[in-house]
Amino acid sequence: MTLLDYLVLFGVILGIAAYGSWRTRDRRDLHSHLKGVGGTHWFTIGLSVMATQASAITFLSTPGLGFESGIGFVQNYFGATFALIVICIFFLPLFRRLNVYTAYEFLGRRFDGKTRLLGAVLFLFQRGIGAGITIYAPAIVLSTVMGWPLDLTIVASGLVVIVYTVVGGSDAVNLTQRYQIGVIFAGMVAAFGVMLARLPAGLTLPDALTVAGGFHKLEAVDFSLDFSKRYTFWSGIFGGMFLALSYFGTDQTQVQRYLHGGSLRESRLGLMFNAVFKIPMQFFILVLGALIFAFYQFEPQPVFFNQTVWQHETQGPAGAQLRGLEQEFNAAHAEKRQAIQHWLDAKHAGDATAETAAKTEARAAYDRSEAVRGRTKAALTAANPSVATKDSDYVFITFILNYLPHGAIGLLVAVFFAATMSSKAGELNALSSTTLIDVYRHVVRGNETDGHYVIASRCLTVFWGLVAIAFALLVRMSENLIEFGNIVGSIFYGVPLGLFLIAFFLRRIGGTAAFWAAVVTQILVIAAYFSNLDVSYLWLNPIGCATCVILALFLQTFIGFGSEGRDARPAGPGSKQDVA
Repeated sequence: MTLLDYLVLFGVILGIAAYGSWRTRDRRDLHSHLKGVGGTHWFTIGLSVMATQASAITFLSTPGLGFESGIGFVQNYFGATFALIVICIFFLPLFRRLNVYTAYEFLGRRFDGKTRLLGAVLFLFQRGIGAGITIYAPAIVLSTVMGWPLDLTIVASGLVVIVYTVVGGSDAVNLTQRYQIGVIFAGMVAAFGVMLARLPAGLTLPDALTVAGGFHKLEAVDFSLDFSKRYTFWSGIFGGMFLALSYFGTDQTQVQRYLHGGSLRESRLGLMFNAVFKIPMQFFILVLGALIFAFYQFEPQPVFFNQTVWQHETQGPAGAQLRGLEQEFNAAHAEKRQAIQHWLDAKHAGDATAETAAKTEARAAYDRSEAVRGRTKAALTAANPSVATKDSDYVFITFILNYLPHGAIGLLVAVFFAATMSSKAGELNALSSTTLIDVYRHVVRGNETDGHYVIASRCLTVFWGLVAIAFALLVRMSENLIEFGNIVGSIFYGVPLGLFLIAFFLRRIGGTAAFWAAVVTQILVIAAYFSNLDVSYLWLNPIGCATCVILALFLQTFIGFGSEGRDARPAGPGSKQDVA
């Protein structure tokens, strides 16, 4: 990176952080610190919800997933639109009428204190892990760009977000996310344009799509009924819908975003903004990754994309072996490029027989080059068992550093940090507000002043930020980052969703039955996942939800746990509904 890149990078990041902190410098009471001053416009809500979920993981890891596995991951989001419609109809009006700080307050009013605490703890556990995953992405960027140790970059990127989230509270998150998401989209469009401009002479966009499709990177929809496949149309519609229902309807990182709306209508429009644009956004990013795959079939490709690790290991005892494998890969890559060119030449000439033969040879050459990559990763593991050989998360940042013009490189690196600041700030704010409202104020100290709770909230933000940093330092990912985040969510999301569905629709079930059904179900879901059950992780969401509901019905009906459920709806003068 050049001086221009660094000026763009630090100008964007520091400018956004300073603006958010300055605009929210007068937030002193608990309500405005946690929920903002209110009246947030639907477009800001929509961008805030999108930015909170679209962390640096989305913009770093998703192109790598498209490069490695193709665009089939988009099926993960097929059920999201249906889920958001359900949330707008059922979840959102009730949350707003109750005027809650967190979603779990509703569980306390509907059931009892222990069920509220359980819902909060499940959220805190899985989101605490998620916050640790979130800071991996910018750490990867800093490590690759600066050549710094990964641990140092984890600490540095985590501390920056802690500071400005503590200073600004919830409104700082909302205000800055409008600009962060703008930087994100500008950067991704710039990357797409540069990639097209840098395609080899004579190679058109249809040719690049042909190459990507020929290697199965453009297979978006799989109607297979094979439950062991991670992404199919059916797992996306049903498993993805339950995942999105729980994520948008019970996860405090999302609930607190749309509770900022000035009216029910504004909040609904903000959510529907995501219902319309979520799938196209993910599709675009995945297609970008698939096209980068096609690009690298004609340009030099690293045998291992984590170049910081590669440079370090090639200087070590296994350096000669690794350099030999690199030369072997380069030779196989050149053969593959020639075979692909013959395939495209035959296609342009309209010779179907020659095209079929050349395509078969191109695939065989690709398999040979991938076999060398596999042996290279095995050699890296043998040389250093602590090395993570899953390198798809490094594909996009490697492309950026090698092929984008200076200035644009700084913008794209700023994109990853802006996305991290956005998502991580939202997570920390949600973690601190949930801990404060559902644990500290509910269980520990319930009659303090607003000033005391604001200070406690900021201390809890620091605490959760340090927990996230510690998790990122101690754990090394074996999955693609965006997939790992969805796996963690799928393990823990089904049960809270079951609790909320019971609360909404099964009025006779009491808190004790719901509590024990949730506890038992969560244990069963965790056991099922770690028993290597041959089922896509997306199915854990409907399985966990349905099991929780059925078990609660059984406990209430046949064992008679507790009393019937309470009505959480507000009564009397304060029960007026928020009018759309």
